[in-house]
Amino acid sequence: MPYHLFDCFGVELEYMIVRRSDLAVVPWSDRVLRDAAGAVVSDVERGAVTWSNELTAHVIELKTTTPVASLDGCAGAFAADIAELNRRLAAHDAMLLPTAMHPLMRPDEAVLWTHEFSEVYATFDRIFDCRGHGWSNLQSAHLNLPFAGDEEFARLHAAIRLVLPLLPALATSSPVVEGRVTGWPDNRLAFYRGNSAKIPALCGRVIPEPVFSAADYEKEIFDPITRALAPHDPEGVLEPVFSNSRGAIARFDRGSIEIRLLDLQECPAADLAIVRTVVALLRELAAETRVPLADQKLATVEALAAVFHRCVEQGEAAMISEPGLLRAFGVAGTSALAHDLWRAVIARLNPTRDASAPEQAALATYVENGTLASRLVRALGSAPTAETVAKVYRRLAEGLGANRGFIA
Repeated sequence: MPYHLFDCFGVELEYMIVRRSDLAVVPWSDRVLRDAAGAVVSDVERGAVTWSNELTAHVIELKTTTPVASLDGCAGAFAADIAELNRRLAAHDAMLLPTAMHPLMRPDEAVLWTHEFSEVYATFDRIFDCRGHGWSNLQSAHLNLPFAGDEEFARLHAAIRLVLPLLPALATSSPVVEGRVTGWPDNRLAFYRGNSAKIPALCGRVIPEPVFSAADYEKEIFDPITRALAPHDPEGVLEPVFSNSRGAIARFDRGSIEIRLLDLQECPAADLAIVRTVVALLRELAAETRVPLADQKLATVEALAAVFHRCVEQGEAAMISEPGLLRAFGVAGTSALAHDLWRAVIARLNPTRDASAPEQAALATYVENGTLASRLVRALGSAPTAETVAKVYRRLAEGLGANRGFIA
């Protein structure tokens, strides 16, 4: 039986595995999964949370085992499994590190996953060279939302397209690359938007095209990906559904859309507070409370992509003057800071009203102190030493273990 809009949720959180002594990445996800399952496998189900591998062997993913009817309890479940992973990793002088990018890692340190499903990763590596930051150094929180049939898909996809450009202003956490504060708050997405430039059809403009049925999605997105991949993948290892790298991807076989533009935060409470905020706004848009569906569908890729790039490079300080987005976020006037748009949503919808105290605190921290990227920059200063970076990110690792927010 298919799930309908907002019947359930799927959440995925990705973490780096690093050495405790110096924060260097260590390719031990296979070791962790083998220790838990008795063999090297891609997934280990542990009740509410499943552990999984990713493209690189220094990243492990935690995800809801099955779609959950409520987000209540998710932050605590993830925190419990993080504590268990850290307990197991401690025996190897290792631990998990949060945020969307390792601040000191060099791309040549990457080691690809070489076990089950590795032929897909190897093909990506042959085509794109996955040692770049956009492949090997990007951790995110993914949100999966269901739909049943074209009418629900249209409502959900239209709403998601309007929210995607502003997500960096809510969730950016990657201001540091190879020890340097770059001046851009969301370096993960700066790399992400160009990681498949060799075959542009895979990522498009990051913001998905305005398509609102399965047939149109096949024609406008999947078919061009298939044609573009063919010369590079004559064996047909890469499937268009899996290769689609837009900021939100549709899975018609599962009846879901996966949102990929949320940087990983400092702890699960912060990730789930952000997820709740996004869900609350999408519910409002899908219900056409403020903006009719016909108007939502009019948003062009070009206009939305311009706002996305602005938020990647300026975070919550980006100025938003696009009338359609101001209406979607429920803000009157001709312009507003992206931070003020999200604060308006939070004040109006109160997304953590029924959430745990840590989630409520995390959202209050965003309202008062901005994104994690901004808080990290304040803690690091404009030109930090490697020692300063390591000290601050060690604080983040400690806070992750305690499911505790970060304030500079």
